[in-house]
Amino acid sequence: MIDRLDDLLGGALERTVDRHHRSRLRRLGQSDALSPAGPELGTSDRPVRHGCAVHVLIDGDEALAAVADALAGARSHVHIAGWHLTPGFRLRRDPGTPALHTVLAELAERVDVRVLLWAGPPLPLFRPTRPMMKDVQTQLMRGSKVKCVLDARERTMHCHHEKVIVIDDEVAFVGGIDLSDLSGDRWDRNAHPPRSATGWHDVSTRLQGPIVADVAQHFRDRWQEVAREDLPPPAVPEPAGEVTVRLLRTVPEKTYDFAPRGEFSILAAYLRALGSAREFIYLENQFLWSTEIVDILAEKLRHPPQPDFRIVLVLPVRPSSGRDTTRGQLGRLLDADGGAGRLLATTVRAHADGRADPLYVHAKVGIVDDAWLTIGSANLNEHSLFNDTEVNIVSQDRTLTRSTRLRLWAEHLECAVSEVEGDPVAVIDSRWRPRAVEQHERDVEHSAVTHRLVELPGVSRRTERLLGPVRGLLVDG
Repeated sequence: MIDRLDDLLGGALERTVDRHHRSRLRRLGQSDALSPAGPELGTSDRPVRHGCAVHVLIDGDEALAAVADALAGARSHVHIAGWHLTPGFRLRRDPGTPALHTVLAELAERVDVRVLLWAGPPLPLFRPTRPMMKDVQTQLMRGSKVKCVLDARERTMHCHHEKVIVIDDEVAFVGGIDLSDLSGDRWDRNAHPPRSATGWHDVSTRLQGPIVADVAQHFRDRWQEVAREDLPPPAVPEPAGEVTVRLLRTVPEKTYDFAPRGEFSILAAYLRALGSAREFIYLENQFLWSTEIVDILAEKLRHPPQPDFRIVLVLPVRPSSGRDTTRGQLGRLLDADGGAGRLLATTVRAHADGRADPLYVHAKVGIVDDAWLTIGSANLNEHSLFNDTEVNIVSQDRTLTRSTRLRLWAEHLECAVSEVEGDPVAVIDSRWRPRAVEQHERDVEHSAVTHRLVELPGVSRRTERLLGPVRGLLVDG
């Protein structure tokens, strides 16, 4: 009886959330964002860019070192937009490495440095609070020529979540890594050795070529409205590689004059790519709240496009919030799979000497059939797909997509890339599932862990999994 009532209530709430989103986008003339048909590179006013170089940077050591190198070579300007920035954060961990506020202050003596950060929530219900952000602004600007502006144009209970760096309008970084140690130090190595703090798995991209103009224009759009300072329009760089890529965004309506009806191209691209999947779907994400995303995944599991279709998820064991909602949506997917073994939900952790230490999954990566790749700041929840400002890149370059998957899989399975180069489905069945299940069984038996990858334990009740979507509904007018 309880399970039946739970199921009925959960289904009713999910349908309410879905109807609300459809009604909202219909009012905005943006219904196409929820359409399963259309280009998998998304639809927006920005063109698909050819001739780009896209370097996928896995984990903080690699990504932040690349940022440090690019900053050192700046000749004209440095533009940073983020959720939070820690002034004392160090991009490298070698002895004597200067703090970020020192790096930016020294740069500002010879180039323009502009930093655009979220102002924090209007009420101190969660961090970073507005006083915290005021303190960050003060630290960056005190005694320096750095310009730092706080953007308070967020929707209620939402934020500016993107992580963007533009240098000279020639190099850009787009991904999930904040220049911050708030709630966790973003710097970590691919090997994820245990450390006193929670480890951190994340992914970013270094971009060159024409796509940089779109990243630069996005920063310019926001800066001009918030800081009231005109910036010259960015020139489109010459080709720098062979990758075709597009910039995608979430920009809620009525937030900026440059997008009065909003933009939801990240949502549209995800729905269309997941709906077109034939062989496998691989998702790394901090959250799995979105009913729109889970609806498509569940349909794929109930009616697989081919018998050996697979879905692999890499999620944190304890998201900073919404643990129940993430696990509950996972429960929906397990129900849809019906024991067929097409779904594998996992997490990763640091381990040494038989002890498991926390490793937080903060990456936002989507891969479909080795033919579609997205990386950026957007989580798979209502915040990122409807209400926060977010920036992703998307590509259908098969070489880039496959190489990214192989590098991620080799890291999580703690092996050489050559060991995961076979058929993806065969690798999932022969390496991913046995490893993850074995480590979960060790947890259950309280035995010493031996590997990083583990099957994600625990599924919440249906009503509990809707805390995130319902909260989004209540403040998503």
